[in-house]
Amino acid sequence: MYPDLICFSHLRWNFVFQRPQHLLSRFANHGRVFFIEDAFFDAAAGDSYYDITKDPQLQLWIIQPHVEQGMAAEDLVALQRKLLDQLMRDHQINQFIAWYYSPMALQFSDHLQPVVTVYDCMDELSAFLFAPPSLKELEKMLLQRADLVFTGGHSLYQAKKHLHDSIYPFPSSIDHQHFNSARSTMPEPDDQSGIPSPNRFLWCDRRTP
Repeated sequence: MYPDLICFSHLRWNFVFQRPQHLLSRFANHGRVFFIEDAFFDAAAGDSYYDITKDPQLQLWIIQPHVEQGMAAEDLVALQRKLLDQLMRDHQINQFIAWYYSPMALQFSDHLQPVVTVYDCMDELSAFLFAPPSLKELEKMLLQRADLVFTGGHSLYQAKKHLHDSIYPFPSSIDHQHFNSARSTMPEPDDQSGIPSPNRFLWCDRRTP
């Protein structure tokens, strides 16, 4: 009923539950999701591989490529392309949506033929410390390929709205289902049991519009 979804992300799935996790966990209720993280440079020489772990509750697989250190840039791209093709064969991924958080992944995935390409631009990655010099050029290429573009806030939308015909501001928000669960009776956490009630806590979000 639904195509698979392959996500290319610069973030680790198990680091912080934020925008990619909010969206992709919902997609995984309707079809298979393959979440490809940035590579780990810890493989022995000539022994590169990928680890894959399935979420116990969702149709979602976390893929972690492991490659050797010190490879030439073009060899690294070729190796990641090979591992991606192996993943596609191993899991019979045919019709799929390509969902990009990282334009850098286009280096080894530009040969794919997705039914739809989405660029979810949640941050201005080129402004980050140690951002690769090639990132801006790869983002231009991704914008040319993308069928749909989202931005993580209105200011980012204003900066990029002239770059694509189908670009929309899609600000991040809270997980309503998660926080709404606090309205029901819940067991008192051990680290709060000694605090007299009623208790009030402040929730802060680091994101800006």
